[in-house]
Amino acid sequence: MKLTTRGHYGLMALAHLALKADQGPIPLRVIAASENIPEQYLEQLFVDLRKANLIKSIRGAKGGYTLARNPSDIIVGEAIRVLEGPIAPVDCLRDHEPDCCDKTSHCATKMVWEKLKHSMVNVLDDLTLEDIVNQELVVEGDKGGAV
Repeated sequence: MKLTTRGHYGLMALAHLALKADQGPIPLRVIAASENIPEQYLEQLFVDLRKANLIKSIRGAKGGYTLARNPSDIIVGEAIRVLEGPIAPVDCLRDHEPDCCDKTSHCATKMVWEKLKHSMVNVLDDLTLEDIVNQELVVEGDKGGAV
């Protein structure tokens, strides 16, 4: 599975919201500028993230976006699935395409892709946005800077 900019930028934006969770709603333009993501593209991603109840929007002069849940309750794999779809290194392992080719029932390499999928799912589902925040704090601490 190659992560597209949807997953990459979306996770960066979620991490930004998690890092700034104590600052209240953050305007889309601020997130876009801070993370160097095109604002219109980020707006498209936020539609899906909002529908999935990962973020919420607050209208008004002091409005913007916040996480819909605590960073510790948002699993990275959940966000990636919202943004990218099923986690699978090959099409035949996607939930909706079990018979994608004529070798599905006797594929010699399917075991490799199943193990890879299992590893990817385990890693993505074992991490939360809180883990990303904690890692960022460690990195910033090593640099001697502030977040």
